Amino acid sequence: MNLDLLPDDCFAHILSLTSPIDACRISLVSSSIRISANSDSVWEKFLPPDYQQILTRLCHPLIFSSKKHLFFRLCNPHLIDGGLKTTGKKQYMLSARELNIAWADNPLFWSWKPFPASRFVVAVELRTIWWLEIQGKINSGMLSPKTTYECYVIVKFVDRAYGLDFLPSKVTVEIGNAKSEGNVYLRQYESKKQCLETLWYSNRMELVLRSMAFRGIMEERVACKREDGWIEIELGSFYNNGGDDLEVKMSLKEVTGTHLKGGLVVEGIELRPKQQTTTNHM
Repeated sequence: MNLDLLPDDCFAHILSLTSPIDACRISLVSSSIRISANSDSVWEKFLPPDYQQILTRLCHPLIFSSKKHLFFRLCNPHLIDGGLKTTGKKQYMLSARELNIAWADNPLFWSWKPFPASRFVVAVELRTIWWLEIQGKINSGMLSPKTTYECYVIVKFVDRAYGLDFLPSKVTVEIGNAKSEGNVYLRQYESKKQCLETLWYSNRMELVLRSMAFRGIMEERVACKREDGWIEIELGSFYNNGGDDLEVKMSLKEVTGTHLKGGLVVEGIELRPKQQTTTNHM
């Protein structure tokens, strides 16, 4: 079948039912097909349904020559909502200012200041406190439907950090009636290899504990260093079915120990689509 013989609107409709990768590949077939494959009618179908709303929330207006150009511009992170969030590929990052951090407005416990490596104007550094509690919320309608999301709190540890790994912190993610829970020791691991080794050890310990008939064990998670120099700690994951606007609640807290802790820098909480498709929803 000669694709060039199909009416332009018919062919454009067929392409809009595929994917951005498919449209880019088929545009190499011929010059006439390239025109249809690059048309606004095709690429508007690939844009998020609320892309017009996203454009109005950007801190800096985007300049684009076509819907295809706009699609690829939106694939990169952009500051929105007065610089309190970033968005890109339907992933979001809530800045520390968007989070509910216990006593963060008290300068005796927390210090708000710029950090050169941060994507936001300011981050917050823990000076000293015994009650550590960080919470974030986002509406599921802002995220891509039929997608599994992973949530991470993005942090740094200053050289004088103390008291953060005496006891494990509890991490949770909730949406609707679904909830994932885990434990994490707030300590820095220098490499992915160390993260994997710690996870392996935690899994082995969990098997031992289970064999001894212990109950109520939560998943052990670790802090991993990112390429941008920050450290990410997984809070949990959830499946966004779409259709209903539900509140996603994320938290990290350590409130059982009465010892002082300090030296934790919080940039925000990041939500991003899981890389590999999974059938196990939270």
